[in-house]
Amino acid sequence: MRLILTTLIILLPTISLLLEPQTGTSVTVAQAAPPWELKEVLDDALFEGQKLLLRGDVDAAVGAVEETVGLFAGFTSAYPSFSKEARDAAEGAIGLARDGTAQGNANQLAVAKGQLHTAMLWGSYQATLDAIQNSDFEPARHWLLLRDFRPSTRFDRPGADATLALTELESGHTDIGVALARVQADLLDTYQGKLLESLEKVSESSQFFSRRSESAGLAQGYWRILVTSFAEQVGVEAAQNVDEQFEALANATMTEDEPAIHRNIATIREHIQNFRAAQLSMDELVRRTGQLIRYISLVPIEYDRGVEGGEIFLAFEIQEAVTFMRGAQAAFADLRPALYADNPELVETVQSQLDRIQHHLGQANRQEAVIPVAEMKAQTNALNDNLATLIPEEWNQLDPDADFDVIAAVLDQVEAAVDTGQYNMAESAHLEAYAVFDFGPEPRLLAFAPELVARIDGLFWQGFNGERGLAEALASKESAKTIRDIRANLDASLTEAQRTLGDLPSAPGAIITNAAIIVFREGLEAVVILAALTASFVGGMVHYRRYIGIGALLAFVATFATGVAMQELLSSFMRFGERLEAVISLVAIGVILLITNWFFHKAYWKDHMKGMHEQKSGIVKGSEAGRNLGLVMLGFTSIYREGFETALFLQALLLDAGPAIVLQGVALGLVVVGAAGVATFLLQRRLPFMKMFILTAILIGAVLLTMVGNTVHIMQKVGWMSITPFRLFDIPYWMGLWLGLFPTWEGIGWQVAAAVFVIGSYYLAEAQTDRRRRQMQTAAAVQG
Repeated sequence: MRLILTTLIILLPTISLLLEPQTGTSVTVAQAAPPWELKEVLDDALFEGQKLLLRGDVDAAVGAVEETVGLFAGFTSAYPSFSKEARDAAEGAIGLARDGTAQGNANQLAVAKGQLHTAMLWGSYQATLDAIQNSDFEPARHWLLLRDFRPSTRFDRPGADATLALTELESGHTDIGVALARVQADLLDTYQGKLLESLEKVSESSQFFSRRSESAGLAQGYWRILVTSFAEQVGVEAAQNVDEQFEALANATMTEDEPAIHRNIATIREHIQNFRAAQLSMDELVRRTGQLIRYISLVPIEYDRGVEGGEIFLAFEIQEAVTFMRGAQAAFADLRPALYADNPELVETVQSQLDRIQHHLGQANRQEAVIPVAEMKAQTNALNDNLATLIPEEWNQLDPDADFDVIAAVLDQVEAAVDTGQYNMAESAHLEAYAVFDFGPEPRLLAFAPELVARIDGLFWQGFNGERGLAEALASKESAKTIRDIRANLDASLTEAQRTLGDLPSAPGAIITNAAIIVFREGLEAVVILAALTASFVGGMVHYRRYIGIGALLAFVATFATGVAMQELLSSFMRFGERLEAVISLVAIGVILLITNWFFHKAYWKDHMKGMHEQKSGIVKGSEAGRNLGLVMLGFTSIYREGFETALFLQALLLDAGPAIVLQGVALGLVVVGAAGVATFLLQRRLPFMKMFILTAILIGAVLLTMVGNTVHIMQKVGWMSITPFRLFDIPYWMGLWLGLFPTWEGIGWQVAAAVFVIGSYYLAEAQTDRRRRQMQTAAAVQG
């Protein structure tokens, strides 16, 4: 009775039209209930029949299923544009449901339910395309609502958004051909994904047979939507063979023939594994390739962290490796059809390697068997070698979208770890997510939107403009809700970054300007460092400037060589990213501390002793040659650190516009830096010696403290140093950018230690000078 009332309500507009005088008006979408509402009523009718049949009330179940006959008749009356093929499939499903219910066969009714559901989707798919082709936007919108969606995961195939395409077509921002292709790609991609999902559910013997039967009916129905594309790509005869396998699969689930089910599924998968209904665009191929390479690179890292001494040490890390391997499999599944035609043997080899690694990870995750870390690395290296041969060069590009997908997947692991109270694991995943950002999107983003990098950096670490940072919150073991809120802020900034990199400026003027700004920003810092290091080398010490200059010149040459090498081995150099910067910074700090100590002793010795003991220069430890080499190293490391960053940041522009345009910006930036350098060094010469010495001491101290703070921050980023939040007072993020002052006890502590060293060197030099003066005075008094 409920279904009869529902039917009357839904079809009331149609009935009233039949009673009214006819004036050529036909039933339209606006006059009847939307297609998706009518489809839901059909689903409800069969679901009611399933419930009644499971309770053993066959007569009531037959009555409920009989309602579908009238409901579907009303539907086709209201929507005559519903295609004949889909109508025949739906009527066949209803007939199968009636027979199955009458016989008390719940499996047959379940197959019919799946077939009816997909028959409605098939008709909606065809009606949507027809409406778009005819520029009938209102019917197209209504039909498009009668569709399936795949659950959103980090490993979904990329696809065009059908709703967005229809909106753009209606507003005149695209044409019919483009919109039609995007809608078709979105729907076919979704239904192929649902087909594979349904096959997976049929193969799960742990499920009830009625559920497996419904999944078989769904799989058969999804296949009917895809079969035209399959026949076009593979052939009509092959399509007919697959049709027979799907029919056999549905029958096997109805009779609960387990061996036949697995045989049919294996045959179906063999036929369709190299088929893709909606072909990927070049952008999508690049994106999926990037995901594949990134995910595979993370697998041995996680496995290494999770295994120690042939046993599982950290189960969470193995779970992460399993997650990334699943992402790699999904990415390769999308790439496989496009690769198979050119090299089927290597495709099968790569698939076997992926399956083998996934099998080993599954065993480790279940703690059944653990292969050595070295063997896991060897297997992934062999896989990468084959992928390098298999994947076309034009696909294997640096793709920021793929990096953002991986970052999101790893940040999911951060939340999962926090939910289970495993904060150490969460911090490990956090470092991983930042590492992907560091050697992936960050260098390109720095070339175009450095302010956005500052915000993302802050949200990853100690916070930004009053918003808390993820690293600081994890170190404080904040609640899962707090971590999710911080993650939401970070996601918003990452989304903005992804949008920015997807809309990069291509005008030559913009590229030249950005290149000039990068060179000027880093070059000005190098000028300040050089000025601080050489300012007080006057009088008897002026020759030391030469060694600083030699080191700086070598750094300039090395920077140029690094830039050229990065073009040839871009991914290899960018992989080191901040790790290399951290090493260079540590060397620079070590050298500058030694030189600072020597500088104070040498300067005070010459100033106070007035050259009386200049011949005793051996009091400064190390030979003259060693000291000169130290000055060269100081000039080199201090400047090359800036040069390496410059070379790294320029790669993004070189990829976008090529060397001819970028070098114009580099030249412009060098001219401005040169002018700033000349002005700076001319100013030095006008200062008196003592003022110069004081100014130099202040500059060297500031450079040292900033370098120490930044180096500690970098070491925390790459996981080489712990993070302990500093909460005594707020430290603005700009102080970190300009002064290397970040709100962690480690950073502030080491800066204090560096300051103590510098100040201690000053007082030690004065104490030694006073002692020598007293000794000289005593000696003079004795002689007198």
